[in-house]
Amino acid sequence: MGEFDVRGQRLAALCLLGLLLFNFPLLAVFNVQGTLFGVPVLYAYFFLAWAMLIALMALVIERRG
Repeated sequence: MGEFDVRGQRLAALCLLGLLLFNFPLLAVFNVQGTLFGVPVLYAYFFLAWAMLIALMALVIERRG
């Protein structure tokens, strides 16, 4: 029972991290003119932050004990 409590808390923390990553103050930092490997900086940020959240969720869900 305790393992599921910790996993749920970690997933809730990741949800809050996602809210912070995709909210105004941080998005304004990446809303600049310029590109990163030919992709606008804001779009690259969206993709990398989303991929990081998915990877962290997979890590939390698949982790044993």
